[in-house]
Amino acid sequence: MNRRRFLKASAGFAVLGLSMPHLAFADAALGRMAAGAASARDFGIDPNSATDQTSALTALLERASAESIPVFLPPGRYRLSGLSLPRQVRLIGVPGATRLVQERASAFLTARDSEHLSLSGLALDGVYMPLSGDVRALLDIDGAEHLAIDQCAFRASSGSGLALRRARGRIRDSEIADASDYALYALDSDGLDISANTIADCGNGGILVHRSSPGADGSRIAGNRITRIRADRGGTGQYGNGVNAYRADNLRVSDNEISDCAFSAIRGNSAGNLQISGNTCLLSGETALYAEFAFQGAVITGNLVDGAAHGISMANFDKGGRLCACTGNIVRILSANGPYPSPMAGFGIGINVEADSAVTGNVIENAPLAGIRMGWGPFLRNITASGNVIRKAKTGIIVSVVEGTGAAVISGNVFEDTPDGAVVGHRWADPITGDLLRAGSKDIPHLTVADNRAG
Repeated sequence: MNRRRFLKASAGFAVLGLSMPHLAFADAALGRMAAGAASARDFGIDPNSATDQTSALTALLERASAESIPVFLPPGRYRLSGLSLPRQVRLIGVPGATRLVQERASAFLTARDSEHLSLSGLALDGVYMPLSGDVRALLDIDGAEHLAIDQCAFRASSGSGLALRRARGRIRDSEIADASDYALYALDSDGLDISANTIADCGNGGILVHRSSPGADGSRIAGNRITRIRADRGGTGQYGNGVNAYRADNLRVSDNEISDCAFSAIRGNSAGNLQISGNTCLLSGETALYAEFAFQGAVITGNLVDGAAHGISMANFDKGGRLCACTGNIVRILSANGPYPSPMAGFGIGINVEADSAVTGNVIENAPLAGIRMGWGPFLRNITASGNVIRKAKTGIIVSVVEGTGAAVISGNVFEDTPDGAVVGHRWADPITGDLLRAGSKDIPHLTVADNRAG
C-alpha cells in the first residue's frame, strides 16, 4: 500500500463522521505510516476477518510504539482477546465503524505503565463475554502518564466499561452503555478530565472517582449525560450513583444531566473541597446530591433537582462532615418513599444540613417531610438558613433543639403552605415546640429566628 492509496483513503473520513481535528490527525498518521511503517494489512490484519487478530495487531502496535507512529484501523469488525497495549499507543478508527469485539473469555484490552495512550474513533464491544483474572473492564489501565480517549464507545461489558488506576489525561465525547458493573471506575487519578460523555444502562454505577487513601485528585467531571444507573449489588448508597467520589479531594462536578439513578445523581463520600454546580438531576431513587461522612468543604450551587427521596444532604457531622455552602438550588417534587427503611424519620426532605454551613437562596417545593432539616440530635453547629423560599412542605424548617447543639440562625425565609408549621424544633424525630415563627425562640439559647414570613 503506497502513500497515494493512504491519502485517498483518508480523503473520505469527513463523510464517515471524523471531525476536522481527527481528520488531520489520521491524515498525518497515514502519511507517516506510508513513509516508513508497515500498513495494517502488511501485518495480516484484515477488517471483518472471522479469525482472532490479536497477535497481528499486537505486532503492529509494538512496531508503531517503538517508532511513536499512530496506527489507523479502517472500518470493520476486529475480533480480539487479551490484547496488551505497549507503552506508546496512538490508535485511530472511524467513529461508529471500527469495531473491536471480544472473541472469548479473557482480558480484552489492557495497558500497564503507559507513557502515552491515545484511542480515538473505536468501538469496543464485550458482547457480555466474561473477563478473566483481575481484569475489571473492557479497557483496563494501570498507570498512564498521558491518556486521551476521544469519540470511542464501550458496550456490553460483563464488568465495567473502563477501569483506570494511576491515570492522568482525558475521556471525552465517548459513549459507555450496558456495562454490568460501572461505566467508568477511576482509582488514584491525577487530574482526569471526564467530559461530554454519554453513559446509560449500567449495573452499579456511572462515573466513580475513588482513592486508596484520602488525598488530592483534582478530576473534573463536566457536561456528561448519565441515565438509568441501577444498584444490582443492593446496599444503601454504595452503588447506584450517577457520579460517586470517595476520598478524592478537589473534584469539580458541573453541568451534567443525570437521570434515573437508583440512589444519588452525585454522591461524595469523604471527599473534601467538592464542588457540585449547574447539574440537572432528575428522578433519583434516594438523595439526589450528597456530601457525606468525613468531608470538609463542599460547594453545592445552581443545581436543579426534580424528583428524589431527599433533595440535597450535607451530613455526618458525627464522622467529621462539615463546612458547606448550599446556594441557589431548586429542589422540587420529592417523595416520601425511598429504597430502604429510613433510620431518620422518613424521606421527603429538601435540604439536610448539620455543621458549619450556609443554606441560602434556595427554592424548595413539594417536600413531604420538610423543606430544610437543620441538625439531627446533638449534631448541629453554626448553621444559617436565610433567603430561602419553601412552599408545599409538611414542615418548612425542622431544627434540632436537643441539648448540646450549636448555634443556628433562621432568617429572611419565605414559607407558604407548611401545614405542620414554618419552623419547628425537634428532639431527634419528634416535634417538641410549636411553630417558632409564632411562639418565638427566646427560650432556645442556641437558636435565632428572625424576619421570616409565612403565607
